[in-house]
Amino acid sequence: MTALFKTTAIAATLSLAAMHAFAEATTLYPFDGSFDDATFAVENAIVSQGLVVDWVSHVGEMLARTGADLGSEVTIFDNADIYMFCSAVVSRQVMEADPLNIAYCPYGVFVFERDGEINIGYRNLPEGEMQAVQELLDEIARDAAGQ
Repeated sequence: MTALFKTTAIAATLSLAAMHAFAEATTLYPFDGSFDDATFAVENAIVSQGLVVDWVSHVGEMLARTGADLGSEVTIFDNADIYMFCSAVVSRQVMEADPLNIAYCPYGVFVFERDGEINIGYRNLPEGEMQAVQELLDEIARDAAGQ
């Protein structure tokens, strides 16, 4: 076995492992409706928690706009947005436990449409005190997805 073949095989194995780890690192809920309805549902779910949407990242638009400039014709998402927000109550709780939990704030719930399917989700957080934030994210995502 040549060194190049071994390196390629190792890279392919690591790439598959990374994709699997990423899949475990997110929670997704399917949404039955339009992308606009899904984003409206996410915003409402955040606001119904008494929170404020600080910022919406229009990731899908950015990727579509910059693809040609980067030499790519691949359409990654039909639509994709990330809703960013914070919770004073939960943030204080997790940052009193460990001030370095600031790294996870603000929190985000994303919506994406790909190949006609719409999903609402969030990035899973580490075990321990950050589970308080994950519970909030899950409640918001489930509410928005109608689950």
